Order: sequence, then C-alpha cells, then structure tokens
Amino acid sequence: MESEHHQRSNPSQSGFMQSFENLLNNCRDSRKLVLVVVAIGLLLDNMLLTSVVPIIPAFLYELNHRQDLAKINRSMLDTSIEDQTVTTKTSIKEDENFLAESRLLSYIFSPKSSLYQKLSPDCEKVIEDYIENQFDTTTGIDSLAPNITISVPDANELRHQELVDENTEVGVMFASKPIVQAFTNPFVGTLTNKIGYSWPLFMGLILLFFSTMIFAFGSTYGTLFIARSLQGIGSAFTSTAGMGLLADKYPDDRERGNSMAIALGGLALGVLIGPPFGGIMYEFIGKSAPFIILAMFALFDGCLQLLVLQPKVVREEQEGASLLTLIRDPYILVAAGSITFANLGIAILEPALPLWMMDTMKSSNWEQGAAFLPASISYLIGTNIFGPLGHRMGRWLAALCGLLIIGLALLYIPMATDLSELIVPNALIGFAIGMVDSSMMPMLGSVYAIGDVAFCLGFTIGPTLSGTLVLWFGFAGLCTTTALICFAFAPLMLMLRDPPCTNLQKNQKTQHLCNDKAVKYHTYTMKMIDRQRIQIFQLVIIMRSIQESIRIIINVKMMM
Repeated sequence: MESEHHQRSNPSQSGFMQSFENLLNNCRDSRKLVLVVVAIGLLLDNMLLTSVVPIIPAFLYELNHRQDLAKINRSMLDTSIEDQTVTTKTSIKEDENFLAESRLLSYIFSPKSSLYQKLSPDCEKVIEDYIENQFDTTTGIDSLAPNITISVPDANELRHQELVDENTEVGVMFASKPIVQAFTNPFVGTLTNKIGYSWPLFMGLILLFFSTMIFAFGSTYGTLFIARSLQGIGSAFTSTAGMGLLADKYPDDRERGNSMAIALGGLALGVLIGPPFGGIMYEFIGKSAPFIILAMFALFDGCLQLLVLQPKVVREEQEGASLLTLIRDPYILVAAGSITFANLGIAILEPALPLWMMDTMKSSNWEQGAAFLPASISYLIGTNIFGPLGHRMGRWLAALCGLLIIGLALLYIPMATDLSELIVPNALIGFAIGMVDSSMMPMLGSVYAIGDVAFCLGFTIGPTLSGTLVLWFGFAGLCTTTALICFAFAPLMLMLRDPPCTNLQKNQKTQHLCNDKAVKYHTYTMKMIDRQRIQIFQLVIIMRSIQESIRIIINVKMMM
C-alpha cells in the first residue's frame, strides 16, 4: 500500500517541481524582474550611503569627547573638591585647564548630548560642586544644563569652533567612499567583460553586507573609515554592473529611459529612507541598530539574486570603444559633467549641513536626518517624472533647468533659521538632481561607467573640499560657491540640443549623443579592456591631483 501511495504521489510532486522550475525560468527571462533586482540593490546601497549622514557627525563628536569625559570622571571622583584649598578665583586666562574643562562642560550639559544622560550620580554631585566653586553659582546641575552658556560665556563659541573643525574630518570620511568607488569602477568594467553582470552584482552585495556589519560594531574613526571605503568597492560592483545590465536589457532609448528611471527610483528611495532612518534609530535605539537591519535586508536581497539571476559566467567577445575615444567626445563630457556638478549640490551638504544645524539650530540627530527627507522625496518624484518626460521635452533642457534650480536653492539654504525653512530648498535640490540624473544617464546608455565616475567625482570633490571651504568662507560661502559653479556649467547643456553626427555613427560603428533617437550601443559599452582600465585610472588620478592641489592652495592661504 505504501509503495502504491508513493507511486501515486510522485507524479504530482514531479509535476509541481516542473511547474516551479518553469516559473523560475520565466522569471529569469523577465526583464522586469531583473529591473526589480537591480532597483533593490541600489536601494540598499543608498540606504547605507545616507544612513550614516546624521550618525557620523554626532558619533564622532561624542567620540572625541568620550575620552576627556572619562578622565574628568576619574579625576573628580579620586579628588574631592572639598579638600582643595582655593584662596582666590583664578581668571579664565590664567587657568590653563579652564579651556578644556569649559569645552567639555559645554558639551556635557548640552540638552542634545547623549553623554548628559550617562553621568553617574556621584559624578553629577562632584561636577555640581565644582561648578559652584568655579563660577560662583548656586543652581543645581539640572537647572544649569540649559543655562550653561551664561555660566561659561565662551561655551557656544568653543562648541562652534569644534563643529567647524570637525567638518574636515567628517568630509574626508564621506569622500573616501566615492574615491574608492571611482578607482574600482574600471576593474568592474573589465570584470563584466570577462564574466558578465550577474556575479559582479552579487559580489557587490556581499561587500555591502560586510561594510554594514563593520559600521554596526566599529567604534573608532579608523574602523568607520575602512567601512566607508569598503562600501565604495561594493557600490562600484552594485551600481556599475546593475545599470550596465539594464542598458544591455533595454537598448531602445525610450525603454532605457523608463527602466533607468525606475532603477533610480530605487536609488532615490534609499536616499529617502536613509537619513531619517539612521537619525531616528541612532537617537532612540543606538548606533548599531540601523546597520544590523540593513545587513538583514542585504541577506534577503542576496537570496533573491541567487534565485532570479542565478549568477553564471557569460563572456563578451565584443570589444568596447577606447576610453580615449569617449573622453574626446565633448558631448559625453558635458553629459557626464552635468551629473558631477548636479550631485555636487547635495554632496557638499551631506557633511556640512548636519554640523551647521548643530551649530546654529542646536538640532538633534533625528532632525539632522529629517533635513534630507524633502530632497529624497522630491528626487524620487523627479526621476520618475523626467525619465519619460526628458525624452519628450529634450534631455538637455531638463538638465539645464535642473542645474539652475540647484543653484537657486543653494543660495537660499544659509538663510534658514529652523528645520521648517529647509524643506523647500532641499526639496528643490532633490527634484533638480532627479531631473539631471534621469535625463543624462540614458544619454550615456551602456557607457554607465563614465556616468558612475562622474557621480563619484561629485561626491568626492564635495565632501573633501566642503570642510576646507567652510573654514575659509563659512557655510554660506560654501553654498554660494557651489551655486555659482552650477550656474556657470548650465549653459553648456545647449551643446546637447543638437550634437552633430559623425560618419562613424552613420556606419553604426560608434554612437555619439545624437538627438533623442533610439541608439544601438554596439561599441560604447561599459565593458573595458586593460588599456581602457589604465586610461580611466589616469583620468581619475588627474582629477584627484587637481583636487588635492586646490585643497593645498586653500590651506596655504588660510595659514597666511
């Protein structure tokens, strides 16, 4: 009986498995499902990218004071103030320890400080007695906290200077990711030429998972710097392979514009969720919580990729056009430059805006993250609107308007006095960047590596120079300088209105950016041979050298 039962059940089981395999095969052949996988990968990548924006500045500020706080706790608990003989009040200028102590106290008693909640009762009593003796006050520690600026006149000024100084440290950490990503992109291009897109896309997810876990448990600047750099490698694999896969699946200009708009929508959603997600989780749960959650989502997406893409080696025999040919085309340079300078608008704000809000608005962690929420929402809207609309109205016109809007919004941001006044300018910046990205990326088509390098350059120059420019010009000067750059580059978009066609293009051997016709990118592929990889490295190194030279000149002028 049992054998008959097994014989009857086996056909049904085999039929179910056959149906399931057919379903999987249909899913793997579906371009839409591939688009979903790429969009989810970009979502996770950019959630990790932006979740650290409200976390890193506040965490580094606490990290820089934690060691000083421990020393003060030990010294005050070991030595009772009552045993000290104080005959006269020492003036501020005469007391060599007063500066460090006032800086620490101004931070400890800030209502926004998490360390304010971590003092032991004994230490609170000792500090209260110390403040009463030092500043001749009779108020308790709780009532002193909001009024510390009255007892210590220089506290706000000292805190302001510390936050300004921290701009460079935060900016360098933020810039490490796009720098590493720009250097990794050529290797990814070569790798996709040899093994296809699926394995690099999966490897990028694995690297993002490890980067997320390092962020979760890292507690030093060096560890966080390594995590940020590792994220750059993972992002290069994820974004370049993912967008290149879409360009391969959607050769028609109209379809490619729509698919990339959806993929950029996943990117925008990550940017949208990241800052408030990171800020709220860090404020109310802790630093590790948002990164552990992101790691779990990364594991889920990894399983989805294994199921749908089924990574395999697919060699491409077709050789791409040389990078030298591409960068000689002024229209490609203009299209890539628009991506760089558009993203520069938000890149300079990522390290500088949270610190400026802490300084001028006394904002909390979640408020710093929420400040980027309007930009993220409007970016999501802009990419989905101007993906198809850019094809109709002209991608050059959409990019030109986007650059002008970014410049105007940057001019207004320094005038804001509270969080509500940042909503409109940040929303305009996000919407305008969405206009530029969704219009220019399809024009570059499968030469996505160039577009990604352009994106990385914007997020390299912005965070790296923002700290130095804040020290030199101030936050308002930083925003004004970036706005002028956007205004100056915008007229170049007129070149893309009707670029000339070449004989090579007529023969369909190479394709320049020509009108809005459907383009078959036969040789302008992102798959790069060794010679192209070397040329891209030379280009990135030259840009990096120019950037470092500008930074050195600025630092020298500041010291004069």
